[in-house]
Order: sequence, then C-alpha cells, then structure tokens
Amino acid sequence: MNEFTGIVSGFSVCCMLQLLIGIPVAAGLLLFLVPEKYLNAKGIAALLVNLAVFCLALRLFFSSGLMSAGDGNAISGCIRISAGAVASDASRYIIFGIDNLSRLIVAAAGFFAFIISLYSLVYNKINKVRNFNSWFLITVGCSFGALLSDNLLLFLTFWGILGITLYMLIPGRNEESSAAAKKTLILIGASDSIMIIGIALLWWLTGSLSMNSISVPTDNTPGALAFLTLLAGSFTKAGAFPFHTWVPDYTKDAPASSSSLLPASLDKLLGIYLLARLTRDMFILSQWLTFLLLLTGVITITGAVMMALIQHNYKKLLGYHAVSQVGYMILGFGLGSPIGIAAGLFHMINHAIYKSGLFLAAGSIEKQTGKEDIDDLGGLSGAMPVTFAATLVFSMSISGVPPFNGFASKWMIYQGIIDFGNGPGFVNQLWIVWLGLAVLGSALTLASFIKLTGGIFLSRRKQEFSGIREVPALMWIPMAVLALLCITFGVLATNLIVPKLFTPVSGDFVFTGFWDSTFVSILVLISILLGIVIYLVSGLKRFRREDSFIGGERIQDQAAYPTPEYYKTISEMDFPAWMYDKAGKKWFDIYDLSRRFVLWLSRQFSLAHDGVLSGYALWVFAGLIILLLVMI
Repeated sequence: MNEFTGIVSGFSVCCMLQLLIGIPVAAGLLLFLVPEKYLNAKGIAALLVNLAVFCLALRLFFSSGLMSAGDGNAISGCIRISAGAVASDASRYIIFGIDNLSRLIVAAAGFFAFIISLYSLVYNKINKVRNFNSWFLITVGCSFGALLSDNLLLFLTFWGILGITLYMLIPGRNEESSAAAKKTLILIGASDSIMIIGIALLWWLTGSLSMNSISVPTDNTPGALAFLTLLAGSFTKAGAFPFHTWVPDYTKDAPASSSSLLPASLDKLLGIYLLARLTRDMFILSQWLTFLLLLTGVITITGAVMMALIQHNYKKLLGYHAVSQVGYMILGFGLGSPIGIAAGLFHMINHAIYKSGLFLAAGSIEKQTGKEDIDDLGGLSGAMPVTFAATLVFSMSISGVPPFNGFASKWMIYQGIIDFGNGPGFVNQLWIVWLGLAVLGSALTLASFIKLTGGIFLSRRKQEFSGIREVPALMWIPMAVLALLCITFGVLATNLIVPKLFTPVSGDFVFTGFWDSTFVSILVLISILLGIVIYLVSGLKRFRREDSFIGGERIQDQAAYPTPEYYKTISEMDFPAWMYDKAGKKWFDIYDLSRRFVLWLSRQFSLAHDGVLSGYALWVFAGLIILLLVMI
C-alpha cells in the first residue's frame, strides 16, 4: 500500500482539490444557460476551463508533498472537506486522498480533456451534440472527483454521474445511435449496481469505506465476492471482456470527440485506476483470482482483435481495438509484480495517447469525406498528409512497432510475464500461454491497422475525393501533439518516462536482459536512413506509373479490390468462422444475453396469468409456503 508522503499546507491542497472538481462542474452547469447558437463562445469557454484545470492538475502532480499526518484536517493521509454545520454527518463521507497513482492519472485526465476540447472547437460545428460542452466539463470534474475520492460511497457517486454523462454525449440521431446510447447506460448502470454489493461486503468485512485502509484477503467467499463485484465495475468502465460490447457500438455511433474523451481516454483511465486500486491496495489476490485476471486479459486481447479484423466501419474497428488493448493492462496488473504494474500503467497512458489520436483522425476523415466505411475511401494520404502521418504513427504505436510507445509498454509486459514464469504456482507455469497469446494479439493488431491505413490512405483515390483537403489547424494540431508524444514516450521510455512517471507508483524493478529504448530508437533511425540512401543511390525512384491497358477502356476504378476483402479469408477458417457466427448471434454480448433472459422470464410469468381462479389460488398458496420457509 502506498504511503501518503510529503508536506504542503492543508488549505492549499484542499483548495486545489475543490477547484479541480468544482470549476469544471460549475462551468458546465453555467453553460447550460447559454443558448446553443453561441456554440463558438461555449467551446472557447470550455477550452479555457480545461486549460485551467490542466494547469491545476500539473501543479498537483509536480507538488512534492500532500498532507502532513499532524494536520487537523488529515485523516489517514486523506483530506476531509467540511460540509458545514447543517450536513456535518455527511461530511464524514466527503474524504479525498492523494498518492502517486491518483496524481499521475489526474494529470493525464487533465491533459486529454484539454487536447480534445481544442479539437472539438471545429469538429463540433459539423457533428453536433446538444450541450456537448456542458456535459464535457461535468465529465471532467466528476472524473477528478472519482480519481481523488478515498471514501467508496463518494467514489461511487462520481462514478455513477459519469455513466449519465457518457449517455448524454452520444446523440440519438437515429434508432441505431439511440439503441447504442441505451445499451451503454444500462450496462454501466448495472455494473454500478453490482458495485454497491461489493462496497456493502467490504463494510461488513472491515467496517471501513476508506480505500486507503482496506486490505482484504480473497481466499474466502465474502472477500472473493467483494473483489469480483467491484472488478465488474472496473471491467465495464474500461471495456474488458465480457462487459465490453458497449464500446464498439458506442464508438460507431458517437462523435469522434465523445469517443476520444470517454472510451479512449477518461473511461479507460478510470477503469484501470479502479483495477489498480483493487489489485494493489484493497485486496490480496488468491492464485485462482490471479488466474482469472490473466485469462480474462488474453481473451480480451485475442477476441476483440479478431472482431476488429473483419470490420469495414473504421470507427467500429477502433472500438474493438479500444477493447483489445485493455487486455494488456489487465495482464500487467494480474502479474502483480512491480514491472507488471508499471507496464500496465504505462500501457494505460500509451493507449489513451494513441487511441485518442486515432479517434481524432477518424473524426477528421469523417468530416472531410462524410464516409465511415473503409470500402468507400482510399488514396487520402496526399490530400490529408498530417492526418495520414499522425494515423501512421498511432497505428504503429498500437501495433507495438519500435521505437514507438506501444512497443515499450508491451515489451515490459512480455518481460513481466517471463519473470512471472519463475514462480511456483500453476498460474506461473502457464506463462508461455499468456506470452504467446499476448504476442499473437500484437501481430493481429498490426494486420488490422495495415488494413485501416492501406484502405483509407494508400489505395486508389476515388474521383469524388479529388477536392479533399487537410482539416483546419485546430483539428490537426491535437493529432500532431499526440503523435509526437507517441514517439517521445517510446524513445525515452527506459531512461526517463518509466523511472519518473511509473516507478514511483509500482516500486523499483530491474529490466530483464539488455534493453534501452533510446539505443533501439537510434538503431531504427540508422536503418531508415540507410534505406533512404539505398533508395536514392540505386535509382529506384525512376519509374513510370500507368493504368493497365485493357483494350483502351478505363475500368480500374470499377475493378478495384477493397482492402478489407483481403481479410475475408480469416472469417472462412474453421474456428474463426465458428466464432464470427456466434458473435453475429450475440453469444458474447452480455447485454443481449441478459435482455433475452429477462424477456424469456417475463413470458414464463405471463403463463401464470391464465384467468383461472383455481390457478391463482394455487400461486397464492405456493407463495405463502415460500414466505413461511424464508421466515423460519
């Protein structure tokens, strides 16, 4: 368990926390009063608020200390915010805590809120969501509230509000988008209800609601059940199997600004934050629960990436990859070692960087072309060079290609799995399974993004896109910043990023073997330069490009073979064909399975209403017997 260290004045920290949560929430509520016709003014106001809270988050992150143990307002390293005389009893539950983990994720959340708000200034004029800026700011403020809450009931309050804002940030333009919004709300709401059971169990087991003071073993039924109920909330928010199905549907129908804010960044940060709290602080995992985490991780990786391979809608493809990458984070925390925890956190931040960038790029493509299907696109690399370059960086990052950041965090996870194999348990002996499936998932991710970048940017450009141009600067600057971060976090991973950002959270560890991210980056750069030299010297650039001659007819556009069709072979293999068939029938969709079960159960109860008096009397008699048995 992390110790709360360092000293700053209670007043300054208390004010900082109140401002972080209160400013965006208050600004969001005030913006409801501003008519939608002043969309630009609302967007600029939201941007300035997000800039202010990002600066506050950075100040909190770089502060050397938190609360002193001797301060009258500090309780077990946490801060109690007074609620006044009228609600003095309620003030017992308004307790916030700060440690290295919460400071890290608060800073990351503040950054993504600002960068996406900048992008939204232009994008929201095209793809409008009513009161978007208000819901955006409330989401940011409540995210800070959840990340800084020490009391579980206070945490759940902020967590529940975020489910509502998630619902409100997807417009109900048609039946499909309305169904996606409803599915999201029901799944998130159901998981929140399950979390209440876990919190009640923790209160029963420990008599405490403080995250900082709970440490429950899971080798007994109540402890294991409490862990699993809270884990359901973490998995639903992060989008892990089997609670993942809302993510692809949401990203397909939601605006890119909403998708990049929630499933790609804030929701992922919050879900993995809770997973970190559960596995590091609040519970002592048994071997079987460790096995469950690792198994869920590899199923999430491989299952979601297999679904992504056959997608034609690029926004839904990105949604499945937002699910798949969660599996790597679960693997890291399932390992439980310092390198595993650091790798899980590193991959969480990396994923938020490149997946937010990918959704912003998707929004740019949608804005300029009006298309969402890869089959309908092609040849946009010359027309949208910045978007193409950024997408290429994001694609290589998520695929684990060195020297980008995705490779660095995945490599750490692979090292953590190999080290994990030295343990004596049966879960440790399966290390080759965890490693093999993790590497397979990375390879399939690369194949999927070859399809995306090739189909959208590198194939033959259609005549209708001849007038396409790059998006405005306010849209491509956020993508460029995120792409540069992908490179920076990859190149400086071992020498700066991991030691400064993640080791303070996970604890010290030693990398297995020889690996230096900067040295690897230099080698990659040398190989690229050598390739350019060989290309220039050999004269390969002197070539002529002409369309095929077919009797004088020009049928190349009609004869073009869409890039996604190359992946059709995968769906015709035995096991993938079975899996895709069952997925099409919603066998892996917990929402649809639950809906069908409820409908079936209601039909069974409706059979009891047969209109026969003797039948009703029998049901009443049976109910009385059951009631007496329960009372006895």
